[in-house]
Amino acid sequence: MTAASEEQPGNNLSMAEKAYLAIRDRLIMLDIPPMTAIDDAALARSLEIGRTPVREALKRLEIDRLVVSYPRRGTFATAVDITDLAYISDLRVHLEPLAARRAAEIAGEADLEEIGGLVDQLDGMDFRSMARDEVMRWDLHVHRTIYHASGNPHLEDTLIRYDNLATRIFCVFLDRMQDFDSHVMEHSALLRAIGSRKPDKAEQLAREHVLNFDKAMRSLV
Repeated sequence: MTAASEEQPGNNLSMAEKAYLAIRDRLIMLDIPPMTAIDDAALARSLEIGRTPVREALKRLEIDRLVVSYPRRGTFATAVDITDLAYISDLRVHLEPLAARRAAEIAGEADLEEIGGLVDQLDGMDFRSMARDEVMRWDLHVHRTIYHASGNPHLEDTLIRYDNLATRIFCVFLDRMQDFDSHVMEHSALLRAIGSRKPDKAEQLAREHVLNFDKAMRSLV
């Protein structure tokens, strides 16, 4: 499973798109640590992709606020600043419930089948026994499944961008969270509400999930 639900086997992705998804994944999961200088040549070698696609990817990632470029200094992974959480949550608390509601209202059969499969898997998982990256990838995958099921590609793209930023904060503080597993397990009830076509319930649970995340992160500062 990758951090990007749009990266599926068999997709005919361009080199620039492959570079973008791969580098984005490393930035989200902090494999490229915050404030680290980005060596595009080294990235190209590690990804076995040319430098031009990597540079194109970095331009997109700057728009996503995952990297920042400075004249004559180069490109760096952005810092993870907890003060940004308020701005991110202010948007997510409105958009995540909208996506959940839309998914509950209009999700197609394929989406509902995937959502049902995720519920079955989540209910049987012991997140405390899993590595940090595995937990994070599950969290990302569930969110992206809901965004896609909303049927609105513009909403999906926007939420992916803000969820990526929230996930970087989550990665920084995960080891200090005492009940991170319960936070991830909140997805089970949310997915069930979507799968049962209960838009009001899905909207409520999505809002609570964002607020709970915001509260949990703030309590660790």
